[in-house]
Amino acid sequence: VQLQASGGGLVQAGGSLRLSCAASGRTFSTYAMGWFRQAPGKEREFVASISWGGGSAYYVDSVKGRFAISRDLAKNTMYLQMNSLKPEDTAVYYCAADPRGYGRSFDNEYDYWGQGTLVTVSS
Repeated sequence: VQLQASGGGLVQAGGSLRLSCAASGRTFSTYAMGWFRQAPGKEREFVASISWGGGSAYYVDSVKGRFAISRDLAKNTMYLQMNSLKPEDTAVYYCAADPRGYGRSFDNEYDYWGQGTLVTVSS
């Protein structure tokens, strides 16, 4: 599976962005997917995940109610809609695929990673 993240950019606080993660290769539809982020000088952290069928989604507390994860199996694409952005959301966002289907917050369970897309939120 190859993953390509896109959609990052510069936005003012309170604004919105939608990140996309296009997948190619085999069996994307059976993998759980996730978004992680890494802010400057900080460790990578879990943001959100979605089950293979899209029926279950999980979020880190800091983004609940503001971010929404979704996937379109027909397009082999996962999305992260980010609303009410805050300066502390500034980070490089990575999409990842978990072939075991757990969709948990542990980055070592995700075998495939995209290249990252930078989100900068100005105050």
